[in-house]
Amino acid sequence: MTTLFDPLKLGDIAIANRLVMAPLTRDRAGPGRVPHALNATYYEQRADPATGAGLIISEGTQVSALGQGYLDTPGIYSPEQLAGWKLVTDAVHRRGGRIVAQIWHVGRISHASLLPAGEQPVSSTAKPANSKTFTPAGFEQVSAPRALTTAEVGQVVGQFRQAARNAIDAGFDGVEVHGANGYLVEQFLRDSCNDRSDRYGGSIENRARFLVEVMTAVCEEIGPGRVGLRLSPVTPANDIGQDSNPFALFGHVVRELDKLGFAFIEMVEGATGGARDFAPFDFDALRKLWRGAWIVNNGYTHEMALQAVASGKADAVSFGKPFISNPDLARRLREDKPLAEWNQATFYGGGAEGYTDYPALAG
Repeated sequence: MTTLFDPLKLGDIAIANRLVMAPLTRDRAGPGRVPHALNATYYEQRADPATGAGLIISEGTQVSALGQGYLDTPGIYSPEQLAGWKLVTDAVHRRGGRIVAQIWHVGRISHASLLPAGEQPVSSTAKPANSKTFTPAGFEQVSAPRALTTAEVGQVVGQFRQAARNAIDAGFDGVEVHGANGYLVEQFLRDSCNDRSDRYGGSIENRARFLVEVMTAVCEEIGPGRVGLRLSPVTPANDIGQDSNPFALFGHVVRELDKLGFAFIEMVEGATGGARDFAPFDFDALRKLWRGAWIVNNGYTHEMALQAVASGKADAVSFGKPFISNPDLARRLREDKPLAEWNQATFYGGGAEGYTDYPALAG
């Protein structure tokens, strides 16, 4: 019987166990959105495949200056940012770990104070989100977006392609495209948000076109064996609203993307960080449309994770908040040790407190 602690091939990426560290925004990049030594320490602490994650998925890293939505999130578009990420990937690899970069564009979940002077957020739509984001002034209502032109959509596809190349150049083992949680990809996918009348709006095929073009470009650039995607078919995150027919939409998406043969899909079941039964959705039926590796996420306990892998429901399980406070999560689960509690007050921003000061088990 396959266990949570057995090795796995995710396309071209061999991992030592099936515990994946989910992408976690921590808002601790330095000036210029550049990763630095403290970030490298944080990831290195969780990278030992004997005690920590088989695979680390990095925090979301924006593909362009207009892709940023939160204070002090890192980018992956400048030479300085790539050099900073090289500190991280070198540290992870020294411990024998594997790490992929989550590349994202937040779309309308942003604030003008975070963007280049005179710019406003961009999206599939000009409709503002009823959501807040983390700015230099604290949590503020997001700014109203403008809709990308048809030509600009193609430019953003190119930014994802370049970000994937940059990730490999910075030493990452691959990338995960962020297609979840109400950010730009979902702003195109869901008809609750997408009100376009061009080739990127209207029908399911049109609304899925942006994501299919992004994934095609990324696979062409770095090879499909080093590519993954995060999806969240029913999450209400960031005021995205439910699609009128979620299974028809995401069934089409998965069938189309299966043709590309990339390494894995990470699937957020239910409301991100919330109720798993937030809205009805047949995730098992969706999984049957996909031939690659299937990573499940959201509220998995030790027992649920063991059962998911043993039953074949999933190939691996990604954990978010438990990895914040338990750098040795794999060891704790394998030895059935208690898990340390996290301090939510230190999730976003700050320094080492609540970031690199959670101890591993002794001995």
